Amino acid sequence: MTKKVAVVVGATTKWQSDGRMTKLAHGGSIDDSDLPLGVRWGVGGAVAQKFAQEGFSVVLTTRTAANAAALQAAILEQGGECMTVEMDLVSPASISEAFATIRNDVGTPDVLVYNAGYLEGRDLPPEKELLEHIPLEMFDTTQHISARGPFLVAKEVLPAMREKGEGSFLISNNASSLRGRKRMTGQSLYYPRVMMRTLAQVLTEEYSEHGVHVANGVIDGLIDSPGTRALEKARKDPDAVMNPVKIAEAFYYLHSQDRSCWTHELQLTPFPTKPSY
Repeated sequence: MTKKVAVVVGATTKWQSDGRMTKLAHGGSIDDSDLPLGVRWGVGGAVAQKFAQEGFSVVLTTRTAANAAALQAAILEQGGECMTVEMDLVSPASISEAFATIRNDVGTPDVLVYNAGYLEGRDLPPEKELLEHIPLEMFDTTQHISARGPFLVAKEVLPAMREKGEGSFLISNNASSLRGRKRMTGQSLYYPRVMMRTLAQVLTEEYSEHGVHVANGVIDGLIDSPGTRALEKARKDPDAVMNPVKIAEAFYYLHSQDRSCWTHELQLTPFPTKPSY
């Protein structure tokens, strides 16, 4: 029997042990050998592991395959089925080629979890926090990932889901999709996340009647990972740190819901903190 296919776009995190933000915050890579597998690669890694455990053939997409090598190895060691496909969300040709490879090697996706993110602007100095200091090329990156990227990915997977009369298109989003936030360096680059939420709403209107479940998942808090776990604020208030394994369970719950009562937006918040609105 052919396994169903789950694709995780953005399967790794910049807060993994050798990630960009981990190196920026801690001065280099850190050891994650004592951490559970479920938290080593953030939400994308936990989602990929969860769907593999549920019997899916999982496809990890990342700009550079080496970023996901350890995650793929972990899934295979757990008895799961997994492959990695390089995909650059800045390039329409790369997106098209990646999904052609996926369809050819494992079949058409039954589940797509769009977990791509960006941290552009976070490494700017505090005196550059205002929008007027943001370089245009940084803004272009956010547009590619938050607006054009999910649009192009949706065009690749939704036609087959519509024809089959089933499928899940799930967006992994954050609190910046709900409203503008307090001043923080690079924060003005985050308003395009609203477009991801709006796209989920539009696709819900267009594709629900065809049996495709579209949902926007708002992850409203600091996510546990090697890099974030070592931050002072995480050590001071561990109850406010979100377990990516439990986030992954929530995304699998969205996929497995009976079509008589679909959830189209789900906001996840750690219990000691107030939800963002």
